[in-house]
Amino acid sequence: MGDMLKRVPVREQDAKERATNFEEVCYGYNLEEATEEAARCLDCKNARCIQGCPVSINIPGFITKVKEGDIEGAYEVIGQSSALPAICGRVCPQESQCECRCIRGIKGEPVSIGKLERFVADYALEHDIKPKKAEASNGHKVAVIGSGPAGLTCAGDLAKLGYEVTVFEALHELGGVLVYGIPEFRLPKEKVVKKEIEKVKELGVKFETNVVIGKSTTIDQLMEEEDFEAVFIGSGAGLPVFMGIPGETANGVFSANEYLTRSNLMKAFDPEYDTPIAAGKKVAVIGGGNVAMDAARTALRLGAEVHIVYRRSEAELPARVEEVHHAKEEGIIFDLLTNPKEILVDDNGWVKGMRVIRMELGEPDASGRRRPVEIEGSEFDMELDTVIMSLGTSPNPLIAATTKGLETNRRKCIVADEETGETSKAAVYAGGDAVTGAATVILAMGAGKAGAKGIHEYLSGEREEA
Repeated sequence: MGDMLKRVPVREQDAKERATNFEEVCYGYNLEEATEEAARCLDCKNARCIQGCPVSINIPGFITKVKEGDIEGAYEVIGQSSALPAICGRVCPQESQCECRCIRGIKGEPVSIGKLERFVADYALEHDIKPKKAEASNGHKVAVIGSGPAGLTCAGDLAKLGYEVTVFEALHELGGVLVYGIPEFRLPKEKVVKKEIEKVKELGVKFETNVVIGKSTTIDQLMEEEDFEAVFIGSGAGLPVFMGIPGETANGVFSANEYLTRSNLMKAFDPEYDTPIAAGKKVAVIGGGNVAMDAARTALRLGAEVHIVYRRSEAELPARVEEVHHAKEEGIIFDLLTNPKEILVDDNGWVKGMRVIRMELGEPDASGRRRPVEIEGSEFDMELDTVIMSLGTSPNPLIAATTKGLETNRRKCIVADEETGETSKAAVYAGGDAVTGAATVILAMGAGKAGAKGIHEYLSGEREEA
């Protein structure tokens, strides 16, 4: 039984091969592998893994069904808590949520909860297993703004309770950050995202695209003129942050957001589309989070030599360990403890390089991480033709600016209650990146869940008005 300490390994596309294509890196489990991995679960009575899940999936419950070979039953268990399991199984940081609390992990490796979730969800998509929908409409109309993970989760949960839900999406394609932000090789669009959104449609949710709230219509109009009784704002954080260094306005400087949107949503990676993208021969990505890894790995696949420039050391990289590992395997160069001072521009206004300075780690700062300090006289120049800034994003101020009585904080984020999603405006709820600033897909889903619960309590009168 010694092998019960080790998880069943997951098959992946070879690093040299995948660095040249946009196909999914990780192949996931087959039925035999999933059953073997599920057998490692101890089915703890007081399951700590559930406490680590932002949407509280009954993890031992679904894994027991996998052990029994009842994959449809497993999907039903997950479906009680999550509307997007095939997405979460791929992009959730399970290692710092459910898996790090797994009792198996004390002496050996934790159960591969994420890969099992992905297996169950993919099985349901392949076999077209329908989610359970409401028996009948309860007659209440709710609007959801944004079709990213927060909006989709809120809409799905409300639809299951019988609400008539309409989701308004600013772009022409549904899915929010799932479509424009996360690359194809991590999250396939046709095979996974579109199909999971179909499952939300099957619950009875209506979708309207190309509707920019604050331009096409406003929240006040939706409530006053279109009889929506409550609104959930899940509009994300799409406004990029820049460094404010010289040369940032040069041609060949992108925000990671724009770069990934051009590639993912506008299909710049596909030769059959004529979306322009400065693929670049030598690219530097500034930042160390998951988005930085996504941008770097995209540029690599478009044929560039790619450097990640990050001012702290590897131990402080905010990206998932798996993402860093994959990036290194594919040949991305990590310039750590390095910080940009200036982008060098040629006579025609194009990037020709970047002046950077070496850093060392000093005393811890407010975030508890050691503060990077410049090493005097250590500047050097990197030769580049493209720079991608991946320093985080903030919410677009348009919605807050066009909604009467909606309070925001100094970071332009909407102020909302964590438990219920309530905002300062009656019947308006919010969650996800629009409230927290850029965070993870699963935290946005948790906020969508909280918002749906808050709206249900408000509209069903289960909670007294404060």
